[in-house]
Amino acid sequence: MAVLRGRLTLVLILSLNCCFSFPTVLSSVTSDGFLQCLSDNIPVGLIYTQGSSNFTDVLVSSVRNPRLFTSATVRPLCIVTPVDASHVQAAVRCGRASGVRLRVRSGGHDYEGLSYRSERPEVFGVVDLSNLRAITVSADDDERPVPPTAPSAWVDSGATLGELYYTVAKNNPELAFPAGICPTIGVGGHLSGGGIGMMMRRFGLSVDNVLDAKLVNASGDLVDRAAMGEDHFWAIRGGGGESFGVVVSWKVGLVKVPSTVTAFNIVKTVADQGAVDALTKWQDVAPGLPTDITIRVIIQGQRATFQSLYLGSCSDLVPVLNSSFPELGMTSADCLEMTWLESAAFFQFWNRRTPVEALLDRKTSLSTFTKNKSDYVRRAIAKEAWESIFSWLTMDGAGMIILEPHGGFIGTVPDGATPYPHRSGVLYNIQYITFWSAGGEQEGATATAWIGSFYEFMEQHVSESPREAYVNYRDLDIGENVVVDDVSTLDSGRVWGEKYFAGNFQRLAAVKGVVDPTDYFRNEQSIPPQSTASRRRPGISLD
Repeated sequence: MAVLRGRLTLVLILSLNCCFSFPTVLSSVTSDGFLQCLSDNIPVGLIYTQGSSNFTDVLVSSVRNPRLFTSATVRPLCIVTPVDASHVQAAVRCGRASGVRLRVRSGGHDYEGLSYRSERPEVFGVVDLSNLRAITVSADDDERPVPPTAPSAWVDSGATLGELYYTVAKNNPELAFPAGICPTIGVGGHLSGGGIGMMMRRFGLSVDNVLDAKLVNASGDLVDRAAMGEDHFWAIRGGGGESFGVVVSWKVGLVKVPSTVTAFNIVKTVADQGAVDALTKWQDVAPGLPTDITIRVIIQGQRATFQSLYLGSCSDLVPVLNSSFPELGMTSADCLEMTWLESAAFFQFWNRRTPVEALLDRKTSLSTFTKNKSDYVRRAIAKEAWESIFSWLTMDGAGMIILEPHGGFIGTVPDGATPYPHRSGVLYNIQYITFWSAGGEQEGATATAWIGSFYEFMEQHVSESPREAYVNYRDLDIGENVVVDDVSTLDSGRVWGEKYFAGNFQRLAAVKGVVDPTDYFRNEQSIPPQSTASRRRPGISLD
């Protein structure tokens, strides 16, 4: 058993269950009452109000995109930094009793910053989970007389992916967890949206490997999978953050990886290295390669970088790619053999010599503004279209695009197994990113105009009815909730929700209607509750 330094045991204080009574609808906002309730039930050193000298420092500590932190940002009434699940329970109960909603932040990577800010004037608090970051790894035992249990880990939502990778691999270098590349992403936010990454073709999404969870629900109760029920458990594994409660920890299944893996970066330019031909062929090849091979593409300017992880040795990889993907021109000289943990550092920092301890760095920067969008491709884009796409990447304000191949195991999982529906028939995901320097207003205007126009141009080449999007690349441009009588409307949620969740949106709304009918856990793109009357209509069921 390995425990991350600073582990804090989650304790359920049952006595809190009788401390509050809840109205069936939220009472009028009473800020003073809310703050007093918090101080009565949570150590005052864990509560930061707007009058606290270090309030701004705590708020900024996990802001990953300073575009969303300006003088116009609607700031929270306070920030609660729990070190125990009971503190989360108290915050929810105080909020419910006082009519103050909560937003929840793990790593702060929400692309629209909805975990710590509001688009509209409102009084709200933030529960910052960064102090809840314990990781406990339990390995299997092959000598048991009964069938052994698979290796797993309990990880708190405030831990980062880098901390999870490091702790698991240091416990056993041949164990890993399939998730994203960026090590500062909070586990809670990542798992709430699905979790794509370099091993999903072999092992599935992050949420396909979630076994259990501990969640504080809208009544302030701490429940696990058995207590919350299978519909609620289904919804939190990819249904988007801040809709169904506060997940304080997750039990995840770990996967076995070889002692040596192979990585490479191969760059192709448009002018003289056949980038267009290689990219055109990649669309057909990448989703159908053996599941141990993932090749994603990062395109910026007139260069396409083919970045790969192979769960095996170079000598086995070279002949496979030379046969199936000769346009790449891969040779043994391109191979970088390393441990899986070293590959996690390599893909983030692009430097073989970066120490794996760099994965533990949680620092944030306020120097670069970004805007992101996403798409899914189900039909290969023609060579002539790629030539046009590359021309967009030479324009003023141009950023970059990242292509993540699907196929493999992820494509065999039914679309409704989790809320993440982009499975069967998906070739790859596109992430569009543009960026500019902090404070550069004209530069920012040019960059945002570029990404908006480019996204409009790409409509002809990507999925349709709906035009799909990835909820972990949140984009408010595709729609926001409309609130009527203090509840988000189903119709307004469907506008953006079917892009993220396709046919799973209706089931998510039905679950929301059961577990949080008053819409307490709410933001601009949270799942709206479906009313009881709607759930009784023919064809609508939680089953």
